[in-house]
Amino acid sequence: MTPRAALAAALILIASGGAARAQDITPQGFRLPPMPPITATTPAKELFGRVTRPSEGRGRSLGFYSKGCLAGADALPLSGPTWQVMRPSRNRFYGRAQLVTYIQRLSKRVADTTAWPGILVGDMSQPRGGPMLKGHASHQIGLDVDVWLRPMPRVEMTMTQRETMMSTNVVAADRTDVGAAWTPDHLKVIRAAALDPQVERILVNPAIKKAICRDARGDRGWVQKVRPQWGHDYHFHVRLGCPAGESSCKPQADVAPGDGCGKALDWWFTPGRLFPVPPKVPPKPRPPMTLKDMPAECTDVLRAP
Repeated sequence: MTPRAALAAALILIASGGAARAQDITPQGFRLPPMPPITATTPAKELFGRVTRPSEGRGRSLGFYSKGCLAGADALPLSGPTWQVMRPSRNRFYGRAQLVTYIQRLSKRVADTTAWPGILVGDMSQPRGGPMLKGHASHQIGLDVDVWLRPMPRVEMTMTQRETMMSTNVVAADRTDVGAAWTPDHLKVIRAAALDPQVERILVNPAIKKAICRDARGDRGWVQKVRPQWGHDYHFHVRLGCPAGESSCKPQADVAPGDGCGKALDWWFTPGRLFPVPPKVPPKPRPPMTLKDMPAECTDVLRAP
């Protein structure tokens, strides 16, 4: 890769909270500072990023995927017959009950229909959702999960292994297609994830979307749910739709009609998009989200027992 390409790739990862962050290793012995006072102007990530357990009461998704919080979360067990949670020290293995059962259902289907023994589960949401200290912009309302593009080992890993093992980058070095690590089972796993009716969309690297457009056979209706987004070289991001009748959850716009292949996908590989030239004057960072920017109920979620 040329220096320009390497710089562009790094900028893409930084902008997207991309693959490297999805695998960040927590330093041994790391401890967060105490939680600051809960005020309307405190950066919300400094608050939600320090809560260690869910609130009591029924589950609710409050707000939007990238601006909201989570009440009454369920925890995904760290190990199951067909799944294992990665980076457990992050404490991001919480979600709505619907998400927990979806992961369990998907992992069994993967084990039944592919050569993978099961799936490795990356970040879900924090105990009470909300913005994270670093990484994702979304994953805030308990309806998002990252699934690693590496099969689960046949033996249960130790916590140390889960904190240090890396996933598999399936994108080629030139970023225009998948590389040698991509296998037919990767396609089968993503297809299994997309076929579930609760899934609204799946985010993958554009190169992975290209491979899916080229290789998917038979009924291709599920391909529409798979949408290109930078990063996502090492994992794919599954998003469930808002639960029916839950007005506190703000839905995303419908997925665009069509399978997302052809000209719509070609745009991602144009020179200015694939390797963007950084601006001469870096833009000012956006101010951090605060509680006053979020649904009012999120303050109650933070203060709840």
